[in-house]
Amino acid sequence: MNSERKADKSNKYTTLIYDLDGTLLDTLADLMNSVNHALDFYGYPHRSLDEIRRFIGNGVAVLMRRSAPKDCPQDKVDRMLDIFRPYYMEHMYDNTRPYEGVLNMMETVHLLGYKSAIVSNKLDAAVKELDKRYFHGLTELALGTPKDAKKPDPTGVFMALERLGSSKNESIYIGDTDIDIETAHNAGLKCIGVSWGFRGRQFLEDNKCDYIIDTPEELAKLLKEL
Repeated sequence: MNSERKADKSNKYTTLIYDLDGTLLDTLADLMNSVNHALDFYGYPHRSLDEIRRFIGNGVAVLMRRSAPKDCPQDKVDRMLDIFRPYYMEHMYDNTRPYEGVLNMMETVHLLGYKSAIVSNKLDAAVKELDKRYFHGLTELALGTPKDAKKPDPTGVFMALERLGSSKNESIYIGDTDIDIETAHNAGLKCIGVSWGFRGRQFLEDNKCDYIIDTPEELAKLLKEL
């Protein structure tokens, strides 16, 4: 561990597992534009930011299925997904940015000695590229979850913990949706919900999130109290 990092051994938690979209990055506009580009192939109506916000969380295959008309056959959904993927990889930096205060939050907990990883339902290549661009040096690894084990399946979390050399008891999950809460609980972890993401505080409360923070600055303080 870097000598400048001062881990507090009295803390219960040593390891943070972050969700990506809606937790660290505001990716909504680029996802909407990529979905609408794919919908254009068949002349289907575009989706709004609010619709994409509701549809997101279960991976791009589910996002595309929900964005397509209800009577759209699956083979057309699959074709649009093939159009979506390369377009998103090319345009995922157009509007995407870390939420205000997130970089300072991650730098703070990094210097405090916490290990961290990103586990997302996004395409693995996109997760790694976004992590490298925005969070280089602040995370130990970034994973897109396997196609057959999307969150709330905890497989991706277990993969990250194994590679970090961390146990469930010393790890906590940070996310913004019901999928994140389920993922954390399925993995045997507590979940910190962030109200600045895609769902909001009331939604997190209704879905029995263990802890909720309203600003990135609150994370380090909460971790010290747990």
